Amino acid sequence: MDIEAGRERWVHRYADAQRKGQVRDADFSTLSGLEVDPVYGPRPGDQVAGFERIGWPGEYPFTRGLYPTGYRGREWTIRQFAGFGNARQTNERYRMILRRGGGGLSVAFDMPTLMGRDSDDPRSLGEVGHCGVAIDSAADMDILFEGIPLEQVTTSMTISGPAVPMFCMYLVAAERQGADLGRLNGTLQTDIFKEYIAQKEWLFAPEPHLRLIGDLMAYCAEHIPAYKPLSVSGYHIREAGSTAAQELAFTLADGFGYVELGLSRGLDIEKFAPGLSFFFDAHIDFFEEIAKFRAARRIWARWLREVYGAKTDKAQWLRFHTQTAGVSLTAQQPDNNIVRTAIEALSAVLGGTNSLHTNALDEVLALPSERAAQIALSTQQVIMAETGVTNVADPLGGSWYVEALTDRLEAEAERVFQRIKDLAALAVPAGNHPIGEMTSGILRGIEDGYFTGEIADAAFEYQQALEKGDKKMVGVNVHTDVTADSLEILRVSHEVEIEQRQTLAERRAQRDRSAVDGTLAELRAVARGEGSLIEPMLAAARAEATLGEICDVLREEWGTYTEPARF
Repeated sequence: MDIEAGRERWVHRYADAQRKGQVRDADFSTLSGLEVDPVYGPRPGDQVAGFERIGWPGEYPFTRGLYPTGYRGREWTIRQFAGFGNARQTNERYRMILRRGGGGLSVAFDMPTLMGRDSDDPRSLGEVGHCGVAIDSAADMDILFEGIPLEQVTTSMTISGPAVPMFCMYLVAAERQGADLGRLNGTLQTDIFKEYIAQKEWLFAPEPHLRLIGDLMAYCAEHIPAYKPLSVSGYHIREAGSTAAQELAFTLADGFGYVELGLSRGLDIEKFAPGLSFFFDAHIDFFEEIAKFRAARRIWARWLREVYGAKTDKAQWLRFHTQTAGVSLTAQQPDNNIVRTAIEALSAVLGGTNSLHTNALDEVLALPSERAAQIALSTQQVIMAETGVTNVADPLGGSWYVEALTDRLEAEAERVFQRIKDLAALAVPAGNHPIGEMTSGILRGIEDGYFTGEIADAAFEYQQALEKGDKKMVGVNVHTDVTADSLEILRVSHEVEIEQRQTLAERRAQRDRSAVDGTLAELRAVARGEGSLIEPMLAAARAEATLGEICDVLREEWGTYTEPARF
């Protein structure tokens, strides 16, 4: 790579961004008043072997970030994950987050909702509103976003199994606000592969889930171009016990599978690939996490260009949200969790995250209290406003250590990709992959237990290292003599479940039952056929069909899925 030519291209792009008003009007100097450049690189005349793999911000392979301006152009979105109790309680928390500086919303759903069950389902007993907000129908979604104009706020929803019917309820709530649906912006998780690999919240076998996801991708590409229908999630893979390299590789492989799904639907990669986003974990090993994020951008860009034929920058971009590592939090000495979260958040920022959630100190014990949620929000605000890390794009670019780690993680990921390809060859004859080679390998790996086995082995090795003292956690196996005061934690009253069930019963009695039955019958007919399921689901949501009713139709038609037993 001609380093000087690359520098000139970057200078031109940065100047163009300035002319367009895409650089913030801010003080880009150190605390002592020293002016800093927007980016740093090799000195004129220096020769750096392999510099084309590092490059300049805003230029392929995007190791140093997607934009030439870095955070000088736009800082990351502060997107705090929240949800508990009923829709009214969570709406109040959202208003607090937005009022105190949050830039976007991220919805946490309770376990019955995540499993496509209504609050009055016998299997929901004792779980309503406890690990997130209970949403039974579009009426709950109306309350969840009451007073929050969905056309103006980006909204992320962390749900995969019943993601598509939940998205339809979100669209109905936006319609009822009078929003222009074509202008909605946000992210739906929808990543069913990671459910089979790590989180275990699925409804059916993989193939019908992929049909739903394909319908959603096509619908959003045509009708809601700014909305991202898929957030490929490595977070849950890491929280299940994987290494950083496994998180990186399994997540990107899943992403390649969804690219193949879009291509199999005849979608234009230049249009649907920008609608794919990612969700990563920021763990406690500071430099390894930074390297992981940089490697992810580079690998994704290279594969999208060289394997799948994407030509535009936007189709090659890997945009990602980050959440600090819940699994790194400890019940012992919980105030230490504030420090852990700050370090993890800083690694995400130095790695170039596009949005960020910071965990609260008490999340190892319960859903966050309002005070703990405020500390988590303030953690991001301090990093953004006081540390100076937004002044320079990819400030660690060129570090011998960071670049070596980035290369190492990329090489580890490529080894995993080859293993998944090998699994694909076992699934179908070599060279015959009607659904795509990576997709075939993932499906075979799910059935064979490859992914869960790899994660289990990694988790076991780490646990052994903790117990031997080779890896250390303050308050757990070192410096354990500090006694922490007890915390006042958020407790969701059982009254929430009682009230939610009563409200649901009243809504069932008040709605037009014949309209509900008619829309569910149409949904069943399409599920048996080959058409898109989005429009009949939207009709069911408008008629106030419940999440459980919609999902039960699909369960009855497609059956449920049981993970194969392994020993």
